[in-house]
Amino acid sequence: MAFKEWEIGKHDINAAKMLAEECDADPFAALMAVSRGIDDPSEFELLMSNEPVLCEPRELSDISLAADYLNSAISANKKIAVFGDYDCDGVVATAIMLSYLKSRGVDALYYIPDRAEGYGMNCDAVKYLKEQGAEIIITVDNGISCIKEIEYAKELGIDVVVTDHHLPGEELPAAVALVDPHRRDCRSSFKEVCGAQVAYKLICVMEDKEPEQLLNRFGDLLAVAVIGDVMPLVNENRSIVKYGISLIKSRPRVGLSAIINTAGIDRSTLNAQKVSFGIVPRINTAGRMAHAEKALQLICCEDMMSALKIANQLEDLNALRQRTEKSILEQATAEIDNNGYNHNRVIVVSGKDWHLGVIGIVASRICEKYSKPAIVLSVSGDMAHGSGRSYEGFGLFDAIYACRNTLEKYGGHALAAGVSLKTQNIGDFRKAINNFAIGTRYGAPKLKLDFKLNPAAMNTDMVYAIKSLEPFGLGNPVPVFGILGARLERITELSGGKHLKLMFKKGETSFQALLFSVSADKFCFCPGDVCDIAVSLDVNRYNGNTMLSVQIKAIRISGEYGDDLFEEITAFDDFMSGYNMNTQMLLPSREQVAEVYKKIASGPVNEKRLEYTFILSIGYAKTHIALMTLSELNLISLNNGIFAVNNGTQKTDLMNSQIYSKLKGGTVIDR
Repeated sequence: MAFKEWEIGKHDINAAKMLAEECDADPFAALMAVSRGIDDPSEFELLMSNEPVLCEPRELSDISLAADYLNSAISANKKIAVFGDYDCDGVVATAIMLSYLKSRGVDALYYIPDRAEGYGMNCDAVKYLKEQGAEIIITVDNGISCIKEIEYAKELGIDVVVTDHHLPGEELPAAVALVDPHRRDCRSSFKEVCGAQVAYKLICVMEDKEPEQLLNRFGDLLAVAVIGDVMPLVNENRSIVKYGISLIKSRPRVGLSAIINTAGIDRSTLNAQKVSFGIVPRINTAGRMAHAEKALQLICCEDMMSALKIANQLEDLNALRQRTEKSILEQATAEIDNNGYNHNRVIVVSGKDWHLGVIGIVASRICEKYSKPAIVLSVSGDMAHGSGRSYEGFGLFDAIYACRNTLEKYGGHALAAGVSLKTQNIGDFRKAINNFAIGTRYGAPKLKLDFKLNPAAMNTDMVYAIKSLEPFGLGNPVPVFGILGARLERITELSGGKHLKLMFKKGETSFQALLFSVSADKFCFCPGDVCDIAVSLDVNRYNGNTMLSVQIKAIRISGEYGDDLFEEITAFDDFMSGYNMNTQMLLPSREQVAEVYKKIASGPVNEKRLEYTFILSIGYAKTHIALMTLSELNLISLNNGIFAVNNGTQKTDLMNSQIYSKLKGGTVIDR
């Protein structure tokens, strides 16, 4: 079972009270802000404001040069091509730049590569654009690393203007202008922007307008791009998303309206989460499962009937993507569990011809399921291509860079990366990246809670105060609170057993909470358990009534979970992976093994329930070693996640267990 460290934030009630009084704000909204480090009144008022405030575009290096050059080219009737990318940010950036150029009367064309071509410019695409008569290429969401491709374009007589937001290498391409906030000589005050924002800022300078002035025209698309590229929702990103969502709710453009209709999204309750899980995946799915051009056509479409037709095609592709993702996740999970990769510090799993469009999503699912960095590889012949995901505290790119001698190509950043390698080197890569992780100290994945909440104080007014802090996303996450020491009173199945309604009591206060996508047979807690629960708050409207809705994000047996737990989990996993460890942390006493056996003998027990029964007394590692020892001695068996005592078993010496005797002797079994 994957455990996370619960990190509960602290807050200054007096500071929150002063902030609420000075700004005439809701006390709970002020408390939320203070818990997130915002105690300055001017900063708080900016947080709550609906007026968009964007950074000065001219802070970006080369942006005036690019604007002047392009304005002159437009006056000279030059043919301009927009070179985009196949993800949501790249598609939206292409749509923004293309529609702007056409509004200026430009004979504009575009090129978006498919996933087989890979990210960024390629020489074949440049040659194609030359054949189509392109005299200038504007890159959006790519280009900063396309040195040879831009040189090739120059040889063909094509000038290139780069707009990008990715990190540059040591060498910059020889473009007419390079607009990227991450250039070392760029003095932009806010650099955490997406590709569409950089393209938009160039348009603002070309129009000699302040960035707020054109938001009414492009703010909706910018909001989708910022959310789609998982930019932190702070500074101008927050302003863009807040303003853009209001545009989509009040007067959505045809293409977005078609997506909202076919996806069944309630536009009146649209927020950043619904954009993230409803609109963005349908734009992305075109590039994942077919070609991103389909999504571009939809965004640029002005006829509703045509837009609905394309939106329905994307809906079908998204359903196919979900089925494909589910299938690969099931295959990958089986491969991980059957081969013991779940005990590795970094999970590397591979499969034949897994769809390249979804392996990144699968890597995210595996990272979440096992609470470990994960890399998913698709093997095709003698080559494998993969995507990796990590969590805060373990730098995935650094780990991959340390193993670069086993790879053909690699790239990415701390939380996400991509690799290409020869199939025959997968085993060496798995070993190398885990050896790197063994030598690196990093913490357990964290579940961050804003603060502890007294259930007696919960009400719908809290929800409205929370909503005033929207939009939520990276950098401003959906608030999650801790309710500690609540007694589980009753378990009720909902929706035919798909979900659970749980009744808790703390002190004199009883309250119910919903646990989604967990069936009763998979739920390892029982009435009478005293639990800690991590919850989010919302409102539920039914028959004209508004009620508080408490939704469970995580649950555990109440108690002190210190660093020792995660050290034990790591020690046990390292033992299972064949690394020598301090056996004293792993070896249970005979009495502890007997205690585990007696618990199982009292009646079949859920495997996860056993973990929670003994995790705070015997400990994680010793509990699992006890279970392995008893299983090896054929005293117990595990079927469908349930431990039971085997019939007809007789007493036996624990030293007859190879695992136990080796640990007792201080020697770890070589695996």
